[in-house]
Amino acid sequence: MKRLLLSLLVLPMTSLATEATLPESIRSVVNVRQVPDAAVSIFAIDLESNEILLDWNGAASRNPGSTVKLVTTLAALDILGPAYTWRTNFFALGNINHGVLNGDLIIQGGGDPFLVAERIWQMLRQLRRAGVEHVRGKLIIDDSYFAVDNVDPGAFDGQPLRSYNVVPNALLMNFKTVRYWFTPAANGRSVTIQPDPDLENLTIRNQLSQKAGPCRGYQRGVAINANDGHDTMTFSGRFPSGCEAYAMDRTALSHNEYVFGLFIFLWDQLGGSLTGGWQNGSTPQDLEALVSFESLPMTDVVTRINKFSNNVMARHLVFTLAAEANGVPGTEAGGIAEINQWLDENNLDDENFVMVNGAGLSRDTRMTTQHLVRLLQYAWGQSYMPEYMSSLALSGLDGTVRRRFDASWLDGKAHLKTGSLDHVSAIAGYLQSRSGRRYAVAIMVNHQDAHRGPGNEIQEAVVRWLYER
Repeated sequence: MKRLLLSLLVLPMTSLATEATLPESIRSVVNVRQVPDAAVSIFAIDLESNEILLDWNGAASRNPGSTVKLVTTLAALDILGPAYTWRTNFFALGNINHGVLNGDLIIQGGGDPFLVAERIWQMLRQLRRAGVEHVRGKLIIDDSYFAVDNVDPGAFDGQPLRSYNVVPNALLMNFKTVRYWFTPAANGRSVTIQPDPDLENLTIRNQLSQKAGPCRGYQRGVAINANDGHDTMTFSGRFPSGCEAYAMDRTALSHNEYVFGLFIFLWDQLGGSLTGGWQNGSTPQDLEALVSFESLPMTDVVTRINKFSNNVMARHLVFTLAAEANGVPGTEAGGIAEINQWLDENNLDDENFVMVNGAGLSRDTRMTTQHLVRLLQYAWGQSYMPEYMSSLALSGLDGTVRRRFDASWLDGKAHLKTGSLDHVSAIAGYLQSRSGRRYAVAIMVNHQDAHRGPGNEIQEAVVRWLYER
């Protein structure tokens, strides 16, 4: 009932100010870039008067790319609340005596989307304060909070080592990513590779050599190949001698092998030890947690998702919605069903809406610009509106639009979420015009090579037109 009442805050849109044709400044960019009219969708409203300022194919079903994260994060804020947190727990299977755990140590994932190395270090410090310094047993890894299909991380685009393709896991650590630092050796022939973190269960084969030249080129000439288990990385190619250093982020290992490797790496730095290996396992019921480590609050997580378009973090919200609504384990299908139910309860549903994974990393996701603006309008009327709006990237200042809109007139005037896939370019969010009016806008271009520049240019023309109103 509460959600139905809140939905009344989304006022009917009026078409008194609708542009029946594309404004000339936008039309010229569309024509010059030879983008068909039918490939462009634009919908913009005035948030104070609810007048439709521009409706160009606003009801056309399109691939929104990562702008669908605006739906995922809005649903999570509305359903779970801005202060919602996740917990990662440790349990002791044995007695602790003078800093020694005589038995196994269980680590139980709770779906924390941002369990990065710095926070894991803080978590292990809490374990030390709880009296554990040395573990005379194994690390038992319990990731049963989510049930994730056994999917190929490279299925989307053939790039299984790219961080944006990481699949969710209830005990996701550091996005399962290693940063490799490459530095040309003084001998002029070899190249050193320093991984961070330096995981003992990851093997690196360095076949790189140097070549004379400036520091440029795709990946600086570095090629990386992994074995089937992703526990051996082979680097080859010729690295420019003009580079002082170059870094490359890539995923490694399976989720739980990575957890074990990172645990050992950080635990050793803290002076701890663990004599056994690791295994998958479950946590006995009614066992009291030795440490319960709380995540960042939902508002901070949503900001990291929207400003930097983090795919796996967005997908974690979907799995979490299912776990909270239906019980453990959370599933992707269950989370998407919860989002669709939330849309229906708030009169925000749309027959064209198709969500595949909550992140937009899909060729089959579909929605309209009109629907996306309705959601932005709904968020504008909620108590958490400041947190939601501030989670979006600030034009010209941060996130994915830090280098967009090469004009100081727009710096900080728009809060935007971008979306880009091959042949898909999209953007949506809030804009304050020169006159001080507040607008909501969504722009989607689905056309051959739209992601290579035409989409961005059309978006800038629309934003400039709105800003000058």
